[in-house]
Amino acid sequence: MGILEDWGWDARWAEAFGADAAKGLFPARLVEEQRGLFQIMSAKGVASARTTGNMRHKAEGRADLPAVGDWIAAEFPPHEKVALIRRILPRRTKLSRKAAGDVMMEQVIAANLDAVLVMTALNAEFNPRRLERFLTVSRESGAEPVLVLNKLDACPDAAALLEQARSIAGDAAVIAVSAKTGAGLEALNAWIKPGRTVGLVGSSGVGKSTLVNRLAGNEKIKTAETRSTDERGRHTTTHRQLFVLPGGGILLDTPGMREMQFWEADQGLAKTFDEIEALAPNCRFKDCAHAAEPGCAVKAAVAAGTVLQDRIDAWRKLKREASAEARRKDPAPQPNEKQQWKTANKAQRKRIKEKKK
Repeated sequence: MGILEDWGWDARWAEAFGADAAKGLFPARLVEEQRGLFQIMSAKGVASARTTGNMRHKAEGRADLPAVGDWIAAEFPPHEKVALIRRILPRRTKLSRKAAGDVMMEQVIAANLDAVLVMTALNAEFNPRRLERFLTVSRESGAEPVLVLNKLDACPDAAALLEQARSIAGDAAVIAVSAKTGAGLEALNAWIKPGRTVGLVGSSGVGKSTLVNRLAGNEKIKTAETRSTDERGRHTTTHRQLFVLPGGGILLDTPGMREMQFWEADQGLAKTFDEIEALAPNCRFKDCAHAAEPGCAVKAAVAAGTVLQDRIDAWRKLKREASAEARRKDPAPQPNEKQQWKTANKAQRKRIKEKKK
């Protein structure tokens, strides 16, 4: 395999690249981003890259700019070592969330993932409600979700937590591992294969960086010990980055995320709460909220014990949140979003100039 193939290039990407070659452009994958500055990998090797002013001008938000995992068409201007990103190839999958703050703006966490490893720890960090949220966002991306329960070595009785995980996982696989000792990691081979890209997401300190180091066979990322007071880990990864593993396969490590607000969630919620979605057509009312309405098939299932009350409560909460976020979206760009985007572009231009010095 060549360099591009190691990073996931295939015939479909070659077709998408199409006529760009005739324009003197070359294909590359965005493998790292730090504060709007990019690292790309191409057949020429690794290089720094930046977006064009025209791309930034036309962007209506962050989602229209390159993200880690994107395949791009780029060029090296004469006498420059920093590549220019001319075009983003159409994304196959897109892992997104609402950006932090009050402005309604999409943040693309990663693009073109084949699977998302939703990682938590078998300790006090384990939270089924948080996992449902991460599963919803992962399924909305179009990638395959996998629940990875880490720190098996530190959990004397993992059976109960594994059962809870399986009760919310639906069709997603549930895998218990120890990134520290390597126990259970062979089960990940079904997803981590040459040419395939998998992303790691989860809260801070659940062991994502330790897992990357274990799979990579070296200390690529600094790690920190878990606090003994509350069993919470400390944040170590500060940016998103892709790695090609020794046995093949591309792995994305992300900073810990305790907050995962929805950008879009309809399909993700339907798949994460599939038992509720399957019963809903049997309700008397088409717009049944599964609360106080008569003839509710979901309420009947809860009474019969075939659907857990915790699940319907979680579904209602996330459904309300998704509906509220959808109402906040305005088809026209919001004035404060435009101003924020203008400020962000100005800051990025300043960083690029400083890097050139």
